[in-house]
Amino acid sequence: MKHTLTATVALAAAGLLALSGCSAGDGGSSDTIKVAYQKFGTFTQLDDHMKEVKAAFEAEHEGLTVELVPIEAQQNDYFTKLALMNQSASTAPDVMYEDTFMVESDADAGYLAPLDEYTESWDDWAAFYDNAKGAGLGGDGKTYGIPMGTDTRALWYNTEVFEQAGIPVPWEPKTWADVLDAAATVKAELPDVVPLNVYSGKAQGEAAAMQGFEMLLYGTGDTLYDTDAKKWVTGSKGFEDSLGFIEDLYQGGLGPTPEQALDKNVGNLVSSEWFPQGTLAIGLDGSWLSGTWLETGTAPWPEWSEVMAQAPMPTQDGDEPGATSMSGGWTLAMGSKSKNKDAAWDFIALALDKDNSQAYDIAASQIAVRSDVSEDPDYQAANPTFGFFSDIVAVTNFRPATSDYGKISSEITIAMEAVMTGQQSPADAAAAYDEAVVGIVGEENTTGAK
Repeated sequence: MKHTLTATVALAAAGLLALSGCSAGDGGSSDTIKVAYQKFGTFTQLDDHMKEVKAAFEAEHEGLTVELVPIEAQQNDYFTKLALMNQSASTAPDVMYEDTFMVESDADAGYLAPLDEYTESWDDWAAFYDNAKGAGLGGDGKTYGIPMGTDTRALWYNTEVFEQAGIPVPWEPKTWADVLDAAATVKAELPDVVPLNVYSGKAQGEAAAMQGFEMLLYGTGDTLYDTDAKKWVTGSKGFEDSLGFIEDLYQGGLGPTPEQALDKNVGNLVSSEWFPQGTLAIGLDGSWLSGTWLETGTAPWPEWSEVMAQAPMPTQDGDEPGATSMSGGWTLAMGSKSKNKDAAWDFIALALDKDNSQAYDIAASQIAVRSDVSEDPDYQAANPTFGFFSDIVAVTNFRPATSDYGKISSEITIAMEAVMTGQQSPADAAAAYDEAVVGIVGEENTTGAK
């Protein structure tokens, strides 16, 4: 089995060698920096940004070439392919697009180079918010990623669909029951419309775990991880209740069909077809969603700001603070195997200077992490949702920044899928999750819910 896995990794790495245009023997080049990032479905804004930065960088750095390596893969597959690239000096990127929740584990794995010697003399660093800087820290307290922007999540809803279903607008749900009741009304009045989408199941990866499940869990008062005790939480009533919401949604016929929900492309369908065509009423989704609908997006929808509205995701029973959200974000990081770290840093610094950060944040509908961007009138005027999504930062939560999180996130999606497809009850799926967590981190690193 071990031999088969090694062979599989070798084959995948060989494919990535071909993708990156390097041969296994050349070991990279100090006059070429390789920049790896995700390009998938409707998410093309980063590709556009990188092309512009490449042109500007090469104009400023005679004799240096930027080799762009867009990885066309859904999020979890992107992480896998990036890890494979990082295993060999001949394929490892000099600069990479790095999810904040992967920074610690990738730094521990030796894939990333610390950036403190560069940030110490970078005047722009003072413009970044402290909590955004924290998102790029490794377990050793060093900086490994420079934030590109952050995000929050909430309920998006189609006001025209709501009006057809007889639901008053603006919609202000106060509890989970209010959300499910609205979905039930849509189902009764408009049977051809998907009432509510919450990403769920293994195929959706982190979109299901964070954007679906954790948006529920952190509204129950429970958490995944006890940060004071530094232990993972098991036996959580909030965990089982969150699975109960998934059961009500999918087994109650209030969401997409399991076949639709488990399609890796469902996120693209939500943004480019279901919402614009009025076939989805409500979606628990991210602050970046409208980037698809801008004139510069992949599915321009001029009327979107008149049709779509947002509501904060309520807590389970309306308990304080009344609403909840989850935040993440992405960084640019430097590969530890880079043969020209100074050039790699110059690319990162250029890509995330004030003007380029602002251009990217507007195009990709990101919440700005630089004070000079967030306060800029052009940024504030660029998208009518920026104010709403920035305001709910006050009630947001963050994923545990531990190297175990990736494995535990996967177990969350397994529990969700078992419930949404009717294979397990919420209680049984929660018990299986608890057992899996103990297997991953050890009994001594778990604690009961408070």
